[in-house]
Amino acid sequence: MTAYIAEFIGTAMLVLLGDGVCCNVSLNKSGMKGGGNVHILIGWGMAVMVPAFSFGAMSGSHFNPAVTIGVAMRGGMSWGQVPGYIVAQMLGGFVGAAILMVLYGDHIKETADDACVRGCFCTGPSIRNTVLNFLSEFVATFVLVFTLASIPAQTALENGAADPAWTLTTNATWVLVYGVIVACGASFGGLTGYAMNAARDAAPRFAYQVLAPNFGKKDPDWAYGWIPVVAPICGSIVASLLYMALH
Repeated sequence: MTAYIAEFIGTAMLVLLGDGVCCNVSLNKSGMKGGGNVHILIGWGMAVMVPAFSFGAMSGSHFNPAVTIGVAMRGGMSWGQVPGYIVAQMLGGFVGAAILMVLYGDHIKETADDACVRGCFCTGPSIRNTVLNFLSEFVATFVLVFTLASIPAQTALENGAADPAWTLTTNATWVLVYGVIVACGASFGGLTGYAMNAARDAAPRFAYQVLAPNFGKKDPDWAYGWIPVVAPICGSIVASLLYMALH
């Protein structure tokens, strides 16, 4: 239960800090409106790293169903724990988005643009192309999961461990995770917003659907929203299979 609580709180913090950056630079009358893409890249990297420092020893700091599935595939946790992790992550993502809607409530009202508000909480493609959008999220998550698997394994080998560690446990690894998130965003963010995480996209998307005000054209865009759920899981599975084949 401690691991599930850690995943819930950690994912809520991730969304609170990550989507908070998007709200901060996008919503009208925010003191940092127009902060730009570099602001978002740095903020999202920190949004993943900060809760990871707090909850790594409790749950491994997955905060992402795709990461959890990859860890289970590589033998780092029991498959029986996976449903609990994913439920905790999705609930955390919803709560984090709900808190932001309260904090930025006045700014959301001042923005009065459904698409802009939605974009603060979930991703969307710059050019709608189902195949390429799916591939973008697949490749970005492949890079994320393969790298997350490699970092602790390399750390274990350098420390003389007989077997690689399957979860990220040292403070140094969280700084490397920051680098991975920023690198993925810098390379793939302009395509689909680099969700790579159903708890970061589908849960806040649902929160937008049920909690955000309607300025006339409110649409959570589930026609696209399935891609940030399915593609990251597929990318994680392939990354884990390749990692295991190489090691």
